[in-house]
Amino acid sequence: MVTRSIATVSLSGTLEEKLRVIAAANFDAVEIFENDLLTFDRSPRDVAMLCKELGLSICAFQPFRDFEGMPEPQRSRNFVRAERKFDLMQELGTDLLLVCSNVSPASQGGIDRAAADFRELGERARSRGLRVGFEALAWGRHVSDYRDAWEIVRRADHPNVGVVLDSFHILAPGFPLSAIRSIPGDRIFLVQLADAPRLELDVLSWSRHHRSFPGQGDLPVGDFMDALAATGYAGPLSLEIFNDEFRAGLANSVAVDGYRSLALLEDKYALAAKLPPRARTRGVGFIEFAVDRTRGSELTSLLSQLGFVLTGKHRSKSVEHWAQGDIDLVVNYEQTGFAHSHYVTHGSGVCAIAMKVDDPAAVMSRAEPLKASLFRQPVGPGELEIPSIRGVGGSLRPRRWRELEPRFRTRRGRPQRTFAHSRRPYFAVDAPWRHVVLGVVLWRRARSQAPAAAGGRRSRRPRAEPGLHQ
Repeated sequence: MVTRSIATVSLSGTLEEKLRVIAAANFDAVEIFENDLLTFDRSPRDVAMLCKELGLSICAFQPFRDFEGMPEPQRSRNFVRAERKFDLMQELGTDLLLVCSNVSPASQGGIDRAAADFRELGERARSRGLRVGFEALAWGRHVSDYRDAWEIVRRADHPNVGVVLDSFHILAPGFPLSAIRSIPGDRIFLVQLADAPRLELDVLSWSRHHRSFPGQGDLPVGDFMDALAATGYAGPLSLEIFNDEFRAGLANSVAVDGYRSLALLEDKYALAAKLPPRARTRGVGFIEFAVDRTRGSELTSLLSQLGFVLTGKHRSKSVEHWAQGDIDLVVNYEQTGFAHSHYVTHGSGVCAIAMKVDDPAAVMSRAEPLKASLFRQPVGPGELEIPSIRGVGGSLRPRRWRELEPRFRTRRGRPQRTFAHSRRPYFAVDAPWRHVVLGVVLWRRARSQAPAAAGGRRSRRPRAEPGLHQ
């Protein structure tokens, strides 16, 4: 079973707030960042007790900076600093100190010099039952490549000294991954995971401000995982994300997103119990707008000008169905329930999107282990309960439809289809989109102008995507 971890630096809030949301998101472990500990108004022992209460282990304490390759008297002072870090670690109840490669202008190069420093540090750690992990920062003064970090660890030849692999520091500079495969799994003490968009920035700024969770960026994290699998590594997978938007956002939402990214990564590489398979989607069922009467009149006037037709009204609720060809829109004027609360919170806009899927139950069974927030509310007599989840960005509400009292319009001599005639399953997902009406009309116009298939008429519906993203 994989140990899922996240560094406290990845989230906003106080240390206690961070630990509580990390535990609530179902992580197993945490890396304690020194700055979080320094700003905490209680002792390291209190942190240890809180983590125990929350069911979290502390997989590492970090960072220990500017250690290897220093001349005297800085070298001796570094070992004194290390002993004080060891004191803190024993109070915290963690056994791993993460040492970053030196960036000090005073540091001296040399693999053997650094190896000697780590051999002595490892011996001091062993006397206390602790371990030391060495990580190559991509901007390190003499050690910026994980291969050099591993060579230093190998030459130190101490059981309490290992290497820390950070996917960003390896992938962002474009270092080859083949050497990872030759590292014994038990010599890798920690693996930190991060993705990032491709940006034209220096690597330090890129790392400090623009990291993202695995799968959210452009780095080949999958190739990194393939190489890691060859080592037999069985320790924690820990997210270390430096991102200004994440730190400004709600810690609980960011933590859940992080957990989800690890769960998807583990599923892809068979590191944990398999998730239920992705469901096949068959397009958008409908888009629902939450409005009041004034905004609703403006919206329906616009819809009418754009060629939409009122084709049905709900029998018992203030809800209308507007359609144009294959596009179905729902306008909800209700003064109670989720749609109204969405309107009060966000103003006029989209409160739900329904996706047609082959098996709604399968979608829900996959959504739950991925920490999707399920939505349910009472269903009236004769109404259909649609399986629903809240969107990643906030609130959601699917509609439960009774038969609509249809106002039919003619299309090629046949009654216009309404929801009452469609028995397809729907899967509702919320998204805080704007300009949706114009977007769907432009999308339809683009489809209508696309060349028809040779020898036949144009398909009325776009091909469904192979599966839901989450």
